[in-house]
Amino acid sequence: MSKTALIVIAEGSEEIEAITPGDVLQRAGVNITYAGVGTLTSTGGHGVPLRADMLVEDVGGILFDALVLPGGGKGAENMHHCEFVNDLIKRHWEGGKIVAAICAAPAVVLAPIGLLSGRHATCYPGLERRFAKDVKDCTASVCVDGHLVTSRGPGTAMEFSIRLAELMTGAPNALKIGQAMLVGTM
Repeated sequence: MSKTALIVIAEGSEEIEAITPGDVLQRAGVNITYAGVGTLTSTGGHGVPLRADMLVEDVGGILFDALVLPGGGKGAENMHHCEFVNDLIKRHWEGGKIVAAICAAPAVVLAPIGLLSGRHATCYPGLERRFAKDVKDCTASVCVDGHLVTSRGPGTAMEFSIRLAELMTGAPNALKIGQAMLVGTM
């Protein structure tokens, strides 16, 4: 059975952080679904149009193998203020599924609901001030703590995506995908 991932997008989401995981995971054989906050067609933080397959409120009780939350300041705030997104996060976390967030999303979306408490996490530099005192700030580009995956920003989106592919489909497959995309060969 193929693995599945849900990527949430909102008005103002960072385009690279939304598109790169979907592209890499699709290449790795993961079935990708994009869910939009309030609309199927949003505009990313830099004016690039983004399209969702469904609305977050229509996900219902479906659990994916991974839930991916891109950053972008406005996009992360829009996710944070959506009760459907917060419910999705909690259900995936409690179900032992991968919850992955990049850039502003760890600090703006995950931290307020207590998901980072007592865990290692990273985010866009400077936003770690929003972390609770018991969050163990990690300065790595990608930080994995159990089934929590966090990353720093647009420049780490490829490494974040390859790491998700590794966690979901195994190291040999992720290495093959990375090599085919010339990741790390420059």
